[in-house]
Amino acid sequence: MSNKKIFIPIFIVTIILAIIAGMKIQNARSDDKIDEQARKFKEVLNITSKYYVDNIDTQKLTEAAIRGMLEELDPHSIYISTDQLKRVNEEFQGSFEGIGVEFDVINDTLTVVSPISGGPSEKLGILAGDKIVKIDGASCIKISREDVPKKLRGQKGTLVKLSIVRSGLREPLEFTVTRDKIPLYSVDASFMFDKETGYVKVSRFAATTYDEFMQAMNKLKGEGMKKVILDLRSNPGGYLEMAYRMASEFLPPGKMIVYTKSRIKEFQEEYKSTGGSFADIPLVLLINEGSASASEIVAGAIQDWDRGLIVGETSFGKGLVQRQFDLSDGSAFRVTTARYYTPSGRTIQKPYEGGKYKDPMRLDTLEGDNFSHDLDTKDTSRPVFKTFGGRTIFGGGGISPDYFEKLDTLTRYTVSLRRINAIYEFTEKYMANNRKSLESKYKNYLDFKNGFNVTQDMLDGLVSLAKTRNVEFDKSGFDHDREFLVTSLKAQIARDLWGNEGYYALFMYSDEQVIKALSLFDTAEKLLKGNN
Repeated sequence: MSNKKIFIPIFIVTIILAIIAGMKIQNARSDDKIDEQARKFKEVLNITSKYYVDNIDTQKLTEAAIRGMLEELDPHSIYISTDQLKRVNEEFQGSFEGIGVEFDVINDTLTVVSPISGGPSEKLGILAGDKIVKIDGASCIKISREDVPKKLRGQKGTLVKLSIVRSGLREPLEFTVTRDKIPLYSVDASFMFDKETGYVKVSRFAATTYDEFMQAMNKLKGEGMKKVILDLRSNPGGYLEMAYRMASEFLPPGKMIVYTKSRIKEFQEEYKSTGGSFADIPLVLLINEGSASASEIVAGAIQDWDRGLIVGETSFGKGLVQRQFDLSDGSAFRVTTARYYTPSGRTIQKPYEGGKYKDPMRLDTLEGDNFSHDLDTKDTSRPVFKTFGGRTIFGGGGISPDYFEKLDTLTRYTVSLRRINAIYEFTEKYMANNRKSLESKYKNYLDFKNGFNVTQDMLDGLVSLAKTRNVEFDKSGFDHDREFLVTSLKAQIARDLWGNEGYYALFMYSDEQVIKALSLFDTAEKLLKGNN
């Protein structure tokens, strides 16, 4: 009996030691394989560098090899160069240092689209429509869009001299701008549609997004908001934490918002709501094909918990989690470590093979009012799930709306007008002659929306301008898109006078997806009550 008692512990210890030894052997073999491949790459690089017909840039070749390796894995494992990493960090940290203008290059000329509110350019009186022709004494005519930040951004406190041509003035204006820290906002607009309905547009999930979002929501609540449209269209995502905190504001405590799966245990995570200030407000959320990653996390949680209605088009389908690893030369790479899943178990990621996506699994057969999704699952290619309230929803990649509403496709003629920036250029000339009268007549964009009409003369002027840019008039295209063109001109004027908020406010009142959202609040309220 005692021999058996001794034998069992020895047997167990032997097995454990064997497992540990096996793991070490496996790791050694794995390390050997990696070392072998690294030696192989070094050998090829050395021989190529020695014998290639021309001098080569070994750094460039190494970076290309890294990119090629990561592209074999999936569409979102990527290499980021030193310069790219700096720009990425600025975007998601929510600020950069520079002169503070939104710009475009129009007809080879660097043009101020809008000075950023509170920035050094606005304080000096630089206006929308101003043309920057020299930077520090050197001509910047024909400058590329990629080179503009290199010239205008710089360390806080440094100076940059600008020569600016302004409509109506014969001589250029000379400005010396002191660079400063410039905020990058992720809440583009927030305003009241009517006495009860708020609208919030979020363009990305950066470090400041949650604070901006809460500030916007509380402002609207103070103005009487009792229901809200949250617009995440064309929002490519960003920080997971910002998405989690935003979704949590609409849910009671303890609800799963998103979770991750990975072969590595420490990369498997769950995010549950802590409860928020807006859990009892009817919600309609807008998405489209450009809504990705963090946007899809918010939309998926709202839909799975029957917390609000989703309107628009099926989202992009980016559900892979990347971790960033910094390299010694200041560059970095991101490698996928896990996958996102919505609370009901749907994968957000759409199908892919290596670095390329497969044909999208869309629900094109489900156009129109399909809130219940009570169908014979016409799209059999997609797995079927249930919300926690029992509604049918679909997996297989991306978030499919409760109500599909596609925006009308623009004609080739209008696409050409946008391509040459004709609407902006026409508005710029119009404002040079009418700014003072508009500023005195309209005190805010709501007065402007209700009181200003785009005339036929303005439309004729737009057509004439396009002809000078080799875009010939197409009557059928013009007639088809007339309402869009009228709204675009009006919205561009509003942007010139009141910034992005004026622009979005004017556009949203004729946006078909927004109009659909506005019609659904009775249904959204019933869903909310049934969920409580």
